[in-house]
Amino acid sequence: MQKLIKLFSLLVIMTLVLAACGGAATPPPQEEEEPAAQEEAVEEPAEEAEAEEPAAEEEEAVEEEPAAEEEAEESAEAAPAGDVTFFSTQFTPVEEQEVFRAILNEGGFDVTATDEGPLLDVILAAQEAGSGDIDVIGALHGTFPPLAREDAVMNMIDVAEDLLDTRELTEAYLETGLLGSDDYLYYVPWMQATYIMAAHNDALEYLPEGADINALTWEEFSTWCQTLMEETGEARCGLPHAGLFHRFLEGYMWPSFTGGMVTQFKGEDAASMMEWARDDLWPYVNPNSINYEFMQEPLLAGEVWVAFDHTARLLDALNAEPDNFVTFPAPAGAAGRGFMPVIVGLGIPNTAPDPEGSAELIDYLTTPEVQAEVLEQLGFFPVVGGVDTSNLPEGIALEAEAVEAQSSSSDALPALLPVGLGDRGGEINQIYRNAFDRIVLDGEDIQTVLDEEGANLQALFDETGAPCWAPDPASEGPCQVE
Repeated sequence: MQKLIKLFSLLVIMTLVLAACGGAATPPPQEEEEPAAQEEAVEEPAEEAEAEEPAAEEEEAVEEEPAAEEEAEESAEAAPAGDVTFFSTQFTPVEEQEVFRAILNEGGFDVTATDEGPLLDVILAAQEAGSGDIDVIGALHGTFPPLAREDAVMNMIDVAEDLLDTRELTEAYLETGLLGSDDYLYYVPWMQATYIMAAHNDALEYLPEGADINALTWEEFSTWCQTLMEETGEARCGLPHAGLFHRFLEGYMWPSFTGGMVTQFKGEDAASMMEWARDDLWPYVNPNSINYEFMQEPLLAGEVWVAFDHTARLLDALNAEPDNFVTFPAPAGAAGRGFMPVIVGLGIPNTAPDPEGSAELIDYLTTPEVQAEVLEQLGFFPVVGGVDTSNLPEGIALEAEAVEAQSSSSDALPALLPVGLGDRGGEINQIYRNAFDRIVLDGEDIQTVLDEEGANLQALFDETGAPCWAPDPASEGPCQVE
């Protein structure tokens, strides 16, 4: 059986090498989104790609697998010396692999790029066999629930406690690594991407009296937008309705006002939220928001002075005119400061042959120095404190400040990307969009729409069997819309 497992692992590695050499590696998973060179790097495109495209890419790799055998063997022989076997679903494009390998080599480590599907297959096969060859896995949050269900990864509590002796890990992301449990940490946070706010300096004089831009509420935000319109004669706030607007709804509005994403979809708090959005926010949002995909363009053009978007879709404006803009966390509601991080974690399979070496690699990747290198060279943001941002490109430095302030705020409420919906992930996005558009744009009755779209949401969970994810409490069986 051990020989079979090793053979299977070799075949998967050969497949991955071929995919890498072909130059069409899948962007990191999850979230179309969320500059980080990948997945969420440019976000949505990447995120959705993760959920829907891997299968096709895997098929192509398998078809050509025999041709890659010699290349796989040569790659294994040429790999830098090191006893720790690290598989990562991040930085899979060849150019990014080279940059990431250089960072790893400084610490004496190496990496094998992989897609999520093959990685899960290898880890679960090793778990069933009782032994494996992989020491550390680096993957998006959504990769870990299937491993958790099969008890295939170690409890990282002790590793995290050792790390906390010498660095500060973002508490909110440590909590997401628990996957709803009380004391089983399935992964240590590695890096993140997310969405933030940006504003032109000219907008700051119109902030509500006494408002702290780094601790705004949604009510203060809508008041700010109203004041801007009344004082300048134009609607100066903008939202990417033609872009990643569903993430604004799923990860920011619903969690901030209701405390959940799915379970509280149609409750009283959600109804009050939609009334606020219809009456107090949208009338003061630039009407061209219906057509905005990337907010960096209207910010640079001066059409919009205050905007929300993914970090990757604000970066051009911040890099072009860093002295003219400020960045800040998304506002908070009664339930907290809802925000959607694209979290990448590091886990150790139960079958890892070298757990001690695994902990050393995780220690290396979470040092402030290495986190700074990844931010500067690859665009993913840190999950530890003390990272030196003094030498970063000005636009990234601006974003880094807001990302840290948002994730470390005392009322931070992380709302994770949808998990467990498979190739139907796009449906949940459309349900949230439909609810907003029908109520805010078309003027339909609030509760009627929430009930109808809530029924569609429940049907999606019943049909896929997807359980709840943060900020909703973990569930056994399909998540329930209350």
